[in-house]
Amino acid sequence: MMNRRGKSDSSEVPAKSPNKVEEPAAEAMEGRGLAKGNSPQRNALRTQSRDGAPSSLERVREAAKKDKKQRFTALLQHICDVERLRAAYLEVKRGAAAGVDGETWQHYGGALEENLHDLSHRLQRGAYRARPVRRVYIPKVGKPGELRPLGVPTLEDKIVQRATVEVLNAIYEQDFLGFSYGFRPGRSPHQALDALAVGIGTKKVNWVLDADIRRFYDTLDHGWLVKFIEHRVADRRVVRLIQKWLNAGVLEEGKRVRSEVGTVQGGSISPLLSNIYLHYALDLWVRQWRQKQAHGEVIFVRFADDFVAGFEHREEAEQFLAELRERFAQFGLALHPDKTRIVEFGRYAERNRRGRGGGKPETFNFLGFTHSCGKTRKGWFTVLRQTMRQRWQAKLRALKDELRRRMHTPIPEQGAYLRSVLLGHFRYYGVPMNGPALCAFRVAVVRLWQTVLSRRSQGHHLPWRRMRRFIVRWLPTASICHPYPMVRLGVMTQGGSRMR
Repeated sequence: MMNRRGKSDSSEVPAKSPNKVEEPAAEAMEGRGLAKGNSPQRNALRTQSRDGAPSSLERVREAAKKDKKQRFTALLQHICDVERLRAAYLEVKRGAAAGVDGETWQHYGGALEENLHDLSHRLQRGAYRARPVRRVYIPKVGKPGELRPLGVPTLEDKIVQRATVEVLNAIYEQDFLGFSYGFRPGRSPHQALDALAVGIGTKKVNWVLDADIRRFYDTLDHGWLVKFIEHRVADRRVVRLIQKWLNAGVLEEGKRVRSEVGTVQGGSISPLLSNIYLHYALDLWVRQWRQKQAHGEVIFVRFADDFVAGFEHREEAEQFLAELRERFAQFGLALHPDKTRIVEFGRYAERNRRGRGGGKPETFNFLGFTHSCGKTRKGWFTVLRQTMRQRWQAKLRALKDELRRRMHTPIPEQGAYLRSVLLGHFRYYGVPMNGPALCAFRVAVVRLWQTVLSRRSQGHHLPWRRMRRFIVRWLPTASICHPYPMVRLGVMTQGGSRMR
């Protein structure tokens, strides 16, 4: 137990196991239930502190890093901290849509201190109630006509969820493995893309498993999730707080719908809960499988519920896939039968396929990029990453509709909007060797804009000389914004590996 100064009392902390493995002892515990309530287990650590919020969380972080089996019994006080709740409020987008209660960021901030203190007191005495999320639908990227369901939590739910994520991150960031990149502090999609490209380029990868979890956020089992959380969180108040969000349900067309599975996308807590679930259901299993069952080299990269695995031997890829299906079935998950496949990929894929009379190596998609086998100017193998055609087309369709809506707005406003669109596109898709796709996207934007400007009035003619001035003034040229994968990954890891 920790005293008021944050120092541990050696008389109450159990001796550590001599087997200092990196992962928590979760694999052996997944079939057993955990003790109910805030039981005084010997490996439970109280995180009481009278110091400021940053130092108290730092002690939680250090304790979690020091002992991977430690369970924390006093976390709610960190969530209730008014300073942390205020910081969470300031992180909420000011123009974000309101939840079912209609509360806006501006209105809540009119009496911010009073509201935050009241929220803190309700959390402490257990009077806080989670409200159902408001269901909205947005178009799926690259899938015309399909809609993705999202949930809009109330403002107070957003605030408390952000504070909870900050506290739990202090623990789980010490547990999550290096090949997990999605929605984690200091990590980004491009780091996952770099790790995948470097892994394929430097390891003996000949086969790639391109997998897709079917409706992951809709099938996540609440019972398993709570068991996974209780591996590290012994504070029943925090567990009940998470259960309140899981059981709050969705308000759609005036009806409240509850479910024992799934977590609503849109809340701040959902990405962390999904990472916790997949950490125990997938990541720890992958690491164990790679260490104990694989004979050839294996790489693995996961971003949220999207992941790619690379194998040296095809039979191991097939074995991994078969066992993964069984593993997922234990936790209520399933791979999409039409979107999960094993493709021949790597430095020898083209030569081997040519020897068998086959065509070019197949491609696979990951995080908005189509990955294919390419060559550098010197003839060396490289992973060629190009903008997914579906993403490219979907963005142009959305841009076309928006330009029609803005048809009669002043040209400077249209130009500023298109400039922001192009810059955002280049910042994400501007990877080495993707220049042709960037230039093609810019040309398509120019054509769309020219068409809209030509239709602003009947008989209106827009000379190309004038259009060229608009292009030079408002539309930036395509640019590569990211370094080569080996360059950036080498700087970040400084000799260590994020593939393990």
